[in-house]
Amino acid sequence: MSRLVVRGGKKLEGTLPSMGAKNAALPIMAACLLVEGPVVLERVPRLVDVEVMVSLLEFLGANVVSHSDGRMEIDCSKVDKFRAPYELVKKIHASFDITGPLLARFRQAEVPLPGGCVLGYRGVTFHIDGFRALGAQVELEHGHLIAKASQLKGAHILIGRSSVGATKNIMMAACLAKGTTVLENAAREPEVVDLADFLNACGAKITGAGKTEVTIEGVAKLHGATHRIVSDRLEAGTWLLAGAITGGKVSVTDILPVYLGAFLDKLETTGAEVERGKNFITVSRSNAIQATEILTAPFPGFPTDMQPQFVTYLSVAEGTSIVTETIFDGRFMYVAELLRMGANITVTDRTAVIKGVSKLTGAPVEAPDIRAGVALLLAGLRAEGETVIGGVKYIDRGYEKPEERLRLLGADVVRVADEGS
Repeated sequence: MSRLVVRGGKKLEGTLPSMGAKNAALPIMAACLLVEGPVVLERVPRLVDVEVMVSLLEFLGANVVSHSDGRMEIDCSKVDKFRAPYELVKKIHASFDITGPLLARFRQAEVPLPGGCVLGYRGVTFHIDGFRALGAQVELEHGHLIAKASQLKGAHILIGRSSVGATKNIMMAACLAKGTTVLENAAREPEVVDLADFLNACGAKITGAGKTEVTIEGVAKLHGATHRIVSDRLEAGTWLLAGAITGGKVSVTDILPVYLGAFLDKLETTGAEVERGKNFITVSRSNAIQATEILTAPFPGFPTDMQPQFVTYLSVAEGTSIVTETIFDGRFMYVAELLRMGANITVTDRTAVIKGVSKLTGAPVEAPDIRAGVALLLAGLRAEGETVIGGVKYIDRGYEKPEERLRLLGADVVRVADEGS
């Protein structure tokens, strides 16, 4: 166990290359279960969640080799299990992504329900509806989803709301179904598009990814391929905010600005200067932060996974900001920690009213989840004095060596071991 110690007051400046996206790597790793032959993935982030997915694939019978340069080789040719263990599935919600591939490959799957999380309950109703529409019999027994099908068949499926998880799982299952599947109200996130690009590289026939209607023409089998994971827009946005909240200038390379369109638009309304290049983004700020209003929404709207970081940024703005969360019930759990640092934020239901303060002060705080953890890290960068952040295990699930990344920008951040650990 460890903590991050942050000494604030430094303007962050410099350039960082973007890293591979965790939210793209995990479903693509799960999709390897569909493939006959070895797959090579490039730019896989070295994160705790990725390690859990590796363990899950290996339990099922896959051979996984990870390299220090972010390259990963996965061969699922000898996978011989369709039952996943609760001990691994409970650790990360993305482990449920294996359900569609197992169902398509073995015509049956038994996967524990991912259950709730600190952000609020995330149900699997739309996943189940999709599997049933493809011809599977699905039951919930003893906390497990049990699905069986003699043959998956293409279908016209309307996803009840724009669900990233359901879109991924149904799309993967439909790749080996007989006939054509049409998904309506599909999620449009870049990570969903990256999954489709990977599957197409392996021989799938998917069109329309990134739009609300996606068509999957079933094929008999998929073959191995090499694929480079898409850039992590959430990590990139976090480091861009680190520059903005400290009054510095930070660039992130190897990232398409369109991935962060709504986020960058909001940054500009607060007085930050944004430069959108062909394959880079630069954010700087020399004037006071101005208040604004935000409503989170599925892509291409403002991402819920950037909401905690932006609320931290707005906590030192001039005026009163209003942020409404539409995705997760428990997203504002970090606010109590910001209050310890001097922020003035009131939360009612899913809306936060942020009255900007002139300064934040260092304090001991605890991260309740991944994005909340880096939000507290941003607060520490702006605060006067020393901030000690616990719950670093959550940050490590989504950010690879964050202290090292920030030190490249001039931050004073170190990782220290907890006493007795």
